[in-house]
Amino acid sequence: MRIFILFSLLFFLLVTPCFSKDYTQKREVKVFIDRMVKKYGFNRSYLERLFGNVDFQREALAIYVPSYREKAKPGKSVKKQGSWDRYEEIFLKETKVQKGVEYLHQHRKTFQKAYKEFGVEPEFIAAIIGVESHYGVNTGKYPTFDTLTTLAFEPHRRQKFYRSELQEFLLMTRREKVNPRHVKGSYAGAIGLGQFMPSNYKTFVVDFNSDGKKRMHHPADAIGSIAYYLKRHGWKKGKPVAMRVSYPGKRYNGKKTGFRHRYDRKSLKEIYPKSKFNYKGKVHLIKLQRFKFDELWYGTKNFYVITRYNHSDYYAMAVYQLAQRLKEGYKSKYTKYLR
Repeated sequence: MRIFILFSLLFFLLVTPCFSKDYTQKREVKVFIDRMVKKYGFNRSYLERLFGNVDFQREALAIYVPSYREKAKPGKSVKKQGSWDRYEEIFLKETKVQKGVEYLHQHRKTFQKAYKEFGVEPEFIAAIIGVESHYGVNTGKYPTFDTLTTLAFEPHRRQKFYRSELQEFLLMTRREKVNPRHVKGSYAGAIGLGQFMPSNYKTFVVDFNSDGKKRMHHPADAIGSIAYYLKRHGWKKGKPVAMRVSYPGKRYNGKKTGFRHRYDRKSLKEIYPKSKFNYKGKVHLIKLQRFKFDELWYGTKNFYVITRYNHSDYYAMAVYQLAQRLKEGYKSKYTKYLR
């Protein structure tokens, strides 16, 4: 789920090959192993073998530790863009829409089942899979155990978070009878088509194809799990997600924007929806910065729910806009939509 830190660091990560490291020599790892043995019944020798030969993941650590990054090299001039222009160029390109339409059609029965059980519209599930992993094409090349171990025991500000994720990963692989060395994911330890962090597995991953396994690399389990995740966080079937609004001027600085702030529409003077907007609840103001102006949008409760998947206004808006294009593209090609 946490793919967007990579966006800002793409040109700064080192490409130096990994090297093996014995983490059992670290005091914190010894304490971690003791805890896993005493509290969760893990075999000590098994854990010592795992931690005794870890491929140190430089690229993962470079996200948090500047010294592991290399300076950007001078290159071609970059065209002038706003932050949303760049984001849109990456996550809303036409090839992603076309591939998403085919993905919806290929797995239409599973999407319909998820909609029936959880009330989450197929286009939003597909859009999340499209943004997170390009519909399964890019689920991650990094060894998850090595990545989480590096991030859990090398000094940086989120070390505690990754130590907890490493614990959940080991518990998940034991529960699901998977070799932890066989799992690959993102540079941050996220796994599968929906890029779930290990801590989400126990609570939100569902066995949607009823094969007795929970696998986020399997389309059925990923589709069902994303729908379940959104439902558990408050998704309301058939309710609006966002609406573009008008405001005076080209740059908006009137009120605080973002999913953390909600407003009664009556308090938003000189802001009006650009088309019919049948929504009675409070709204968020979402600002998308383009090179020459700001786009301003209303975000609803369902918009906020998408930000529970990734805490970013831009992420949620990319999912929303991609979902709309997938729906229209599907209707155009296959006439009848899935629901």
